[in-house]
Amino acid sequence: MWRNGTYRQQEGFSVAERTKQRIVVKVGTSTLTHDSGALDLRSMEHLVRTLADLHGMGHEVILVTSGAIAVGTAKLGLSERPRELRMKQAAAAVGQCRMMHIYDKLFSEYNRSVAQILLTGGDVEIPQRAEHLRSTFSALLEMGVIPVVNENDSVSSAEIETGRHKVLGDNDTLSAIVARLCQADLLVLLSDIDGLYDADPHTHPDATLIHQVRDLTPAILEMAGGAGSWRGTGGMATKLSAARIAMGAGCDMVITNGSRTEDLYGIVEGQDIGTRFLAAR
Repeated sequence: MWRNGTYRQQEGFSVAERTKQRIVVKVGTSTLTHDSGALDLRSMEHLVRTLADLHGMGHEVILVTSGAIAVGTAKLGLSERPRELRMKQAAAAVGQCRMMHIYDKLFSEYNRSVAQILLTGGDVEIPQRAEHLRSTFSALLEMGVIPVVNENDSVSSAEIETGRHKVLGDNDTLSAIVARLCQADLLVLLSDIDGLYDADPHTHPDATLIHQVRDLTPAILEMAGGAGSWRGTGGMATKLSAARIAMGAGCDMVITNGSRTEDLYGIVEGQDIGTRFLAAR
């Protein structure tokens, strides 16, 4: 059944009606770009169309997007991702501009307005700034605007320099913090994997996809592998860290494959797609 906008499956209950939800969708670099780092416009169009449709159904949508450095690297014609911090930050500035231009153009085709929000650790860690940020999200959603969120890599160096930060550090964690800040009902991580498996599916063909997780037990945490493709910084470990934040805030989280953005419809309805981490109420 639905409880406070979020799906809960229990024996003896059925979904009588669809409740409007506040949904945070995080899309990774590997979903948004080709191997060259150039934007995958087909994937972006499919994502935007689905999110615009969910928005039209009455759901509130927040998009957390990665990819600024990879896109900036391609836009600048660089042969590889910059190694020097200042060049990474410059590439992020160029890439973020390019990405928002495309998002604005695509969402406009479906008569949707977007707003850019770039965050640093202090924005969510300092109470006064976090409260202003919460109010901004609230006002945008109230006006029917879709916020597009990313870490402000041009001024925040923690993730791109070290890959670690106590507050943000990766967009999986960032999306969970945004979901907690906005009191979202559902967080969906679109990645290059189908969900959490009981073994590494690349080396264990018989690995089984886990559809529901109710507790982050030591056994579940041990299933986290290393980082994925070179274009992204996140791996399963960061996704489980995001799950801990989301579940603690009363928000369900789903890990699913970003190549099938139409699956978002079924995920919102509570279907067993990907891996759903069920928050306790």
